[in-house]
Amino acid sequence: MSRQHTGALPDTFARALDALALREPAIPSMAIALSGGLDSSALLHLAHGYARQHGLALFAFHVHHGISPNADAWFEHCKTSCDAVGITFDARRVTLAKGKSGVEAAARKLRYAALGDMCQAHGVRLMLTAHHLDDQAETVLLQLLRGSGTAGLSGMDAANSAPELLGNPDLVMARPLLPVAREALEVYVSEQAIAYIDDESNTDPRYARNALRLQVMPALAQAFPGFQERFARSAAHAQSAQRMLTELASQDLAGCLVDDTIDVAKLRAMSTDRVQNLLRHWFATRALRMPSTAWLGEMVTQLVEARPDAQLLVTHPDCHIRRHRDRLYITPKLGDLAGLRDPDDEGIFVKNGQAFRWQGEAEIAFPDYGGTLYFDEAEEGVDPAWLREQPLQIDFRKGGEKLKPSVNRPTRSLKYHYQASNVPAWERTRLPIVTAGKALLFAAGIGMDCHHLATGPAPLIRFRWKSDAAG
Repeated sequence: MSRQHTGALPDTFARALDALALREPAIPSMAIALSGGLDSSALLHLAHGYARQHGLALFAFHVHHGISPNADAWFEHCKTSCDAVGITFDARRVTLAKGKSGVEAAARKLRYAALGDMCQAHGVRLMLTAHHLDDQAETVLLQLLRGSGTAGLSGMDAANSAPELLGNPDLVMARPLLPVAREALEVYVSEQAIAYIDDESNTDPRYARNALRLQVMPALAQAFPGFQERFARSAAHAQSAQRMLTELASQDLAGCLVDDTIDVAKLRAMSTDRVQNLLRHWFATRALRMPSTAWLGEMVTQLVEARPDAQLLVTHPDCHIRRHRDRLYITPKLGDLAGLRDPDDEGIFVKNGQAFRWQGEAEIAFPDYGGTLYFDEAEEGVDPAWLREQPLQIDFRKGGEKLKPSVNRPTRSLKYHYQASNVPAWERTRLPIVTAGKALLFAAGIGMDCHHLATGPAPLIRFRWKSDAAG
């Protein structure tokens, strides 16, 4: 007999959605992720009854992976089941390419992206999945085997948003069957005579979840009956602990942030555990993949414990973590620029400038230099008639260039100006200069040289550089 009486299933389902309605009011429609298997077929039946009772529009979305030879039959089954009761059905076909993370992870990523796309297309802001109590136990056990921390051991939430998976920050993904054992769903489907399909891949133990479901979970059930509920309680405790860690990290991050960078001096006053907790939260706020504990520990050692004047770089899979003047920066990974790496006839990489003429354009794009040069009208600038006559060149600095920003300021090297303006070293290498003959007219990140500036009633021209990486 099921640990949860099947007659209570509709009530359990309704209570879960009623609680969600308090959190997400005024949702006129909802969708379910429908694979056609036992779990999602039970969900379809329950959601249909709830939607009719509450006057909600109901959608069912199916993802066709094309892996199984039965995929077309599953699609037809889902469509027929929805058509029979008047549920709006939609589907997406995806092509699975095995990545480094394996078939399971690749399929999951494609599936959720397709579901999010369908929700967006139909204006749906609430999507239900058929995850249940046994799925939660599997998730917690799988994360434990991977050595996960409290975030992983928290398992699945009853409801959450996942814009990185679903591509839609307004979409809520809810799991109203999370407290329900699969045994109860099996009995419910049998009693209601609900038709469903069997995915043959669910019996393949090469997949991690299947190995747990087929080999480990039955042994646990025999030795520790009801272990699923206890795993769920442990997940709830981990969720509580993670909420407190996130709250602490948020407070610590707010106290350490300076213009979107982190003050390293303040990190040194914290314990290593607290620093790592803060950095994980910082990465999460920037939608970066969570690094391993070993990687994070190495990063803290390099970036926090090194001498204050060191220019350090740690490579993250999604970005670079840099330190400059005792601040931590998250910077994008940028590709090579042809302006930095133009080979000469002998294949030696040298810096070659690009000649151009200004013919009155408001802007000129220079892809080899990673941005666009703008020519803005201003009360102080260079004479446009004179500028048209000049053979101009854009280049990256080679060293030794000097610039005088105004008549009442001394001529200084570009390196001095960059240091005075606190421009980090990694940005300086991608900031071009513009010359007319041997005269320096403009240095990106600093401004115009004053030697050719004039003031007059007629509109004059000032240069302005915008990097492509700046968006």
